[in-house]
Amino acid sequence: MNIDPTGTIMVHSSMKSIGEVKNGAETVLDAFSEFMNDGLLVFPTHTWADINEENPKFYVAESPSHIGILTELFRQRPHVFRSLHPTHSVAALGTDAQAFTAGNENFDTPAARGSSYGKLLDRQAKILLVGVDLRQNTFIHGIEEWKNIHERMGDTHEALVTVLPDGTEIPVPSRRHIPGISLHYWKVEKLLAEKGAIEYAQLGDARVLVCDTVALTHYISQMLEIDPTIFSDMDPLTDAFIEEFRALS
Repeated sequence: MNIDPTGTIMVHSSMKSIGEVKNGAETVLDAFSEFMNDGLLVFPTHTWADINEENPKFYVAESPSHIGILTELFRQRPHVFRSLHPTHSVAALGTDAQAFTAGNENFDTPAARGSSYGKLLDRQAKILLVGVDLRQNTFIHGIEEWKNIHERMGDTHEALVTVLPDGTEIPVPSRRHIPGISLHYWKVEKLLAEKGAIEYAQLGDARVLVCDTVALTHYISQMLEIDPTIFSDMDPLTDAFIEEFRALS
């Protein structure tokens, strides 16, 4: 997959897509952890489906990740640090894991430039989409946040609270992504692959998209400059948009 074992990777995943593996998800996590032993391994451990204004308390040690068995098991492993954002936490193992996950609770949006999602760009990380596609790539939400694209974040704050293992409560007023936008991210996969921002690989039975965060940020930013509304609906990309984008470096 052309992954630097001393670098940083984030893994979005579907364990089911990988197929039958001896000892299941634990074996997959062992493989990733061993390969990235000298680097930083990151999984999202999101709780946005469960934590809301009616159920506002995010328990760092207890609130389960709802985005797959690999993420839920990974966050509970020894030496893994979980960030404190109440809806879009991430868990990290390895080099600078504690620093990488620190401070996310200081932002009122899920993928702020100074958050762990912005740090992925700073570290020139790769994002592996294992058996999933661009619709599950939270990093693209981040690019839209950083470009301040209109109608991507809700205007109001939910009064959410992060609860530390010792019982300390941290208020984290939070805005949510506008629902449904990420369902349209798939539209640009082919163009990103043409530019080399995405490469393809295989893990067991799973198709893997290997996304370069630097190239992804560069090219999606260009796309949003051409048309800030490209992810607003299911409409296919126009020929004029494709021609203009392909002409860019």
